[in-house]
Amino acid sequence: MTTGVPPSPAPKRSRARTFLPLGVAAWLVLEIWLLTVVAGAAGGLTVLALLVGGAVLGAAVVKRAGRRAFRNLTSTFQQAQAAARTGVAPSPADRAGADDRNGFLMLGGLLLMIPGLLSDAAGLLLLIPQVRSFLGRYAERAVERRMGAAPPGSLQDAFQQARIHRPDGKVVQGEVIREGAPQGPRRPEGPRPPLTP
Repeated sequence: MTTGVPPSPAPKRSRARTFLPLGVAAWLVLEIWLLTVVAGAAGGLTVLALLVGGAVLGAAVVKRAGRRAFRNLTSTFQQAQAAARTGVAPSPADRAGADDRNGFLMLGGLLLMIPGLLSDAAGLLLLIPQVRSFLGRYAERAVERRMGAAPPGSLQDAFQQARIHRPDGKVVQGEVIREGAPQGPRRPEGPRPPLTP
């Protein structure tokens, strides 16, 4: 028995889903090969000392980044409470932790904890503040480009509908209520236009 509806085509597999497993496999093979080369040149105890040292340093970095993140979160809550009491928003200079790129610092610690020399080298690079700052600016620009190129009806459009921007930069969530309009449940008349700043 047929229903007359053609079967839906299989969803197209993204490039990331295709190449990510291959990239991880190549990285693992390269890490193992590099460990054997270094072990052959310097000895197995040297490689073991490098791996243990990287794990200890990575654990210390992750612990430090976690404490810094908690301190930034506590400071942000305290500033928000003070702003709610006084009615004055904190200036950008008062906001702690906005530019310290703590997430990249934690990623560097995690890379140091993973056994392997390439991951240790990448983790050590992320400990350099200039590298973290560069990667943070690049990630912000990439997210802004993706959000700007998002089609209507996407997540970006939902954010635009949910927020109203005030001239002083504050974001106020709200809903427009027209006076004289009948109150009560709203009938769906069609799609609502997005709110514009």
